[in-house]
This record gives sequence, C-alpha cells and structure tokens, in this order.
Amino acid sequence: MRATSSPSTVTDASLTRCTSARTRAYSARMAAVDEVAAYLESVPGLGVRRLAHAEWGLTIPGDSVGGDPIEASLRIADGLLRVQAIALHAAGDLDPWMLLWWNRQTRLVRFGCTRSQDIWVHADIPVSDAGEQGVDRLLGLITEAVVALRGHAAGVRAAS
Repeated sequence: MRATSSPSTVTDASLTRCTSARTRAYSARMAAVDEVAAYLESVPGLGVRRLAHAEWGLTIPGDSVGGDPIEASLRIADGLLRVQAIALHAAGDLDPWMLLWWNRQTRLVRFGCTRSQDIWVHADIPVSDAGEQGVDRLLGLITEAVVALRGHAAGVRAAS
C-alpha cells in the first residue's frame, strides 16, 4: 500500500450499529408489503397499480381533491415507505424560496423540483410504521401538501 492512498474503510459492523434505529427483519418488511397492499385495496375510488413487489402507482381522483387528479407512487426500500407525487408541471412562475420556507414548516412532507421546474411532494416513514394508520396519515399529508401548493399557485397566477 502506498503512503498516499486512503486508509482502509473496513470496520467491524457491530461497532457501527445504532441499536435504537434498527429496522425490522426481512419477514417484517414482507408483512409491511402485505399491509400496504391491503390498505390501498381497501380505499374506495383510489386508482392503484402494482408496479413491482413493493411498489405501487396511485391516482387520487380529482373530484376527491377539488381539481386535477394526483398521480403518486409508493415504494418500500431501505427500511422506508416512500411516497412521491407530482404537484405541478413547469411551475417556474412560483417563488422557489416559498417552497424552502414551507419545507421548514411541515412534518414528514417536503417539496422538491426538477430542472424542468416540475414541483414534487415527497414523504417517507419507517417501514415499521407502515400499518393502516401510518399509510393513511402519509397519503393524507401528501394529498394536503399537493392541494395547498396547487391552491397557492392558483392564487399567484390569478394575481399576475
């Protein structure tokens, strides 16, 4: 080994584990997939597409949210249930600093944007909380954030 090379990054895994943040075993994650699937199938009017073993596509009908439908996806990976939903396409007319301020005001939910100025809403919870109540809360927060952002955009555009 040359003197200029980096030191080894090999460590004893047991020394780096945080015992209070361990995720459940693989079988519990499998149970979470079943719980999420059962919950999604039980929601009337929700459009659900199974994309892969632990991934779903959702369509929340527009009449349920007072406007356009909400397209979202759910995925279980790396010990988290993650949801993301497109809120607005090409929203370059909105103040991005407002979204950063909103990110500091919310719990679990955050806003992000793409280079094409599409605005997305993201949220995730530990897979151990992905029971019926946890999934319902997560989807409710995502829906609330999308509706609030669309309402804000309508107000900004009406004032212009």
